[in-house]
Amino acid sequence: MIERKIKKEILQLLEEFPAVGLLGPRQVGKTTLSEILAEELKPTPVYLDLETPSNLARIEEPESYFDLQTGKLIILDEIQRVPELFAILRGVIDRKRKKGHRTGQFLILGSASLELLKQSSETLAGRIAYKELTGLMIDEVGNEKTGELWLRGGFPDSFMANSDEASLRWRQNFISTYLERDVPQFGGRVPANSLRLLWTMLAHNQGTQLNVAQLGANLGVTAPTAKRYIELLEDLLLVRVIRPWAGNIAKRLVKSPKIYIRDSGLTHALLNIATLDDLMGHPIVGASWEGFVIENLISNLPIGATYWFYRTAAGAEIDLVIEKGSKNRIAIEIKRSIAPKVSKGFYIGCEDIEATHKYVVYPGDERFSLGDNVTAISLPEIMNVISQKNEINKTAR
Repeated sequence: MIERKIKKEILQLLEEFPAVGLLGPRQVGKTTLSEILAEELKPTPVYLDLETPSNLARIEEPESYFDLQTGKLIILDEIQRVPELFAILRGVIDRKRKKGHRTGQFLILGSASLELLKQSSETLAGRIAYKELTGLMIDEVGNEKTGELWLRGGFPDSFMANSDEASLRWRQNFISTYLERDVPQFGGRVPANSLRLLWTMLAHNQGTQLNVAQLGANLGVTAPTAKRYIELLEDLLLVRVIRPWAGNIAKRLVKSPKIYIRDSGLTHALLNIATLDDLMGHPIVGASWEGFVIENLISNLPIGATYWFYRTAAGAEIDLVIEKGSKNRIAIEIKRSIAPKVSKGFYIGCEDIEATHKYVVYPGDERFSLGDNVTAISLPEIMNVISQKNEINKTAR
């Protein structure tokens, strides 16, 4: 069993809020994490899987049932199946608050969806805190497993499979199941074949700027329809759209966002890449590594930090810009080479945005200077740097 770093945060939030929402794609480990929490908490929480008829029968009269469980944490799994519960939860939470049970009432698990967030934000405002459970990250599996995690991705069953072949089979079945079973639940009438084709196109174009019109033309659908498909995948936490930095500088900046398939293992499964040797010889290797690094970095951002990419029409470019306040700005270039070199466009971009820190993330272990205050650094070390709330301020002085 791999210890999830988010567990401590969930326990802390349960001590501060009446309800905590844990969101993430299917099979990422939400249920397993809730079971581990249930073993540690006293009194023992009540667990309800809202996809099972027997558990649904227990909440035919939800208010009465929840009132009977006063003093216990109630875990509601796959709550998007019963969205009408949100309106009921508000009244239950407020009644329990009046009786002195102000925190730790509900842990809500759900595969993210716009509808889920809309329902809860309208009815549970001020009563719920959200956390996203990502796939496994480097700081959870260990630095020595970097290659394996990159190839297989962060879904626990894929990462811990007995072989690369078994892992690939799991991911390919996951993709098929998502398209045939889960996407229709969230997205209505979305043709599975069209969405698979879009997903595969995005894998081939990992880390490129989003061209909705071109994607729509390739799919044989309108641009608004293609945009809706992409938003659905983004909402299900399967793709990440990174917006361009748009500070007040006198340069022509690009306006189109960049798009990544969030899990590197799914990227490789869509492209039928089975082994690390296959990956190293594939044209996607650089973009795949970039997406893998970005997901690990974003997972470690402290509260309040924001992320962007930077690109001008003239070619100045920074892969990832992390901002913590208006005066602390980290510029990050991502290279797959063991002997990284920095392009002129990166230096220009750093001057444009007035970067306070400049790093090149590469697959080696040593930390060394590349000149002009640019530091080559490993992925685990830069994750440690950006996760420390005061590190940016401290090193900027």
